Amino acid sequence: MAVLRLSLGTDPDSCVSTEWFRQALARTGHLARAVELTYTIGDEVKRSEELLALVKAAAGAQDLRDAQQLVGAQELAESIPVRQLRDQALVALVPAWARAGERDRAVAVAESIRYPHNWGKAWALLAKATADNGDTRDALGFADRADAEASAAGFDGTGGVLALLMEVADATGDQVRAALLADRVEDWARSHKSSPWAQPGPLAAVLAREARQGDLDRLDALLRRPVGAGRTGRTGRDEHPPEDDEPVDHGGARQGDPDALITYLPLPQSPLGAQDMAHVLDTVAETANQDMALALADRAEALLDTTAGFDHDLLLSSLTLLLARHGQVERAMALTDRLIPERRAGRQAEIVGQVARSGDTARAEALAQGITDRRAQARALVDVVRELAQHGDPDRAETVARSITDRWAEGEALVAVVRELARHGDPDRAEALARTIAYRATRARALAALAELSDPPRARGLAAQVMVLDDWTTALPLLERLAPRAPAAVADQVDELPRARA
Repeated sequence: MAVLRLSLGTDPDSCVSTEWFRQALARTGHLARAVELTYTIGDEVKRSEELLALVKAAAGAQDLRDAQQLVGAQELAESIPVRQLRDQALVALVPAWARAGERDRAVAVAESIRYPHNWGKAWALLAKATADNGDTRDALGFADRADAEASAAGFDGTGGVLALLMEVADATGDQVRAALLADRVEDWARSHKSSPWAQPGPLAAVLAREARQGDLDRLDALLRRPVGAGRTGRTGRDEHPPEDDEPVDHGGARQGDPDALITYLPLPQSPLGAQDMAHVLDTVAETANQDMALALADRAEALLDTTAGFDHDLLLSSLTLLLARHGQVERAMALTDRLIPERRAGRQAEIVGQVARSGDTARAEALAQGITDRRAQARALVDVVRELAQHGDPDRAETVARSITDRWAEGEALVAVVRELARHGDPDRAEALARTIAYRATRARALAALAELSDPPRARGLAAQVMVLDDWTTALPLLERLAPRAPAAVADQVDELPRARA
């Protein structure tokens, strides 16, 4: 703690102005101190937004056994002057009270929420938390209440509530109810046009759920082959176009003829967007089998042809990573040709990283060496080193790291080796390796990674060294665990400086 105070220097004011720092205070049980600092913000709306963030940080803390922390968070929520933000804070507290075993308190908070458009979400979150606690009967009761409230309010967030209720139905084992809710989400999506900058909508959650179950019927209903185009693949065969009621093949043509590629296009009024499709690919990337992954890739690639700008790049990233994960590296690399040269090398580095994460580190290293852009190559090799270290080959990982010509990237790679050496019980070698890293800030992060996996006495000594090498910002996340008083010590320093100066 003494080293922390010294490392703050003479002007720690900039640290307490950060949202992260105030939320760190809230997470470590110093909510009142965080609120004091927040009230120095002059603008009422901005101050209310920060108070909302503090409530969420306190409600999201891993250890909720101390009910007093939630009592303070609720008092803070009720003090927020902007009513809509006050409601959002109370919504966040509903599942927190339920997770803490205080269901009656959770119900009372849900009942106190002012605006009807927040009621559905609050009850849905309570239903989900109750289901996660194993109480199916009460979870379904809360889900019914959420459904009724959301349907009555008829606001833009109804789709999100329905998607959350679908998760509750899945958690309680009611697949019929989950399927009906999925249909209602699609109906909602068709009647609500999303804005161009919107995040993936509730329809994406439905499609991802069904893809995990091996069901692409809904996705195919949102896509179709252009009439008259037939099924022309790379073999040159042309079959009849489907009738309106003809079921669409889920990749059967690929199973019968690996070279055939079914062409899909989004329907003119389809609610399916590129961000939704990217979310589906990202969600199932690790769990999908080969046939499902390739079937999704075919559909995503066709949708890619109809997008541009940010949506195009987002979907292309998800598509190439899915292909790389499932061994289709050449196809993934070929897709990067659609990018301008300035972006192509970076995407190739991402593909290499995915190949490494899939376990084929030898191939990933060879692909990385083939990247001509120096920075992208270094980035790819860092991913290779990380995977080698995680797979229990620290010697090879260190060798590849030393081959990186960029000194900063070499240090980034060695951080991963240090972490894995410590994880596998060799802290002395890990610390010696950390001290060879050229840049002080990177060396400090390596020592911080080692400290996270060390016994408390060693961790405290390493944390002090981290602060000497860099500053308090690198060490403070670590100190949240080692010394929960640390964030408060930083805040106290701010109060002491004016007196010291006087």
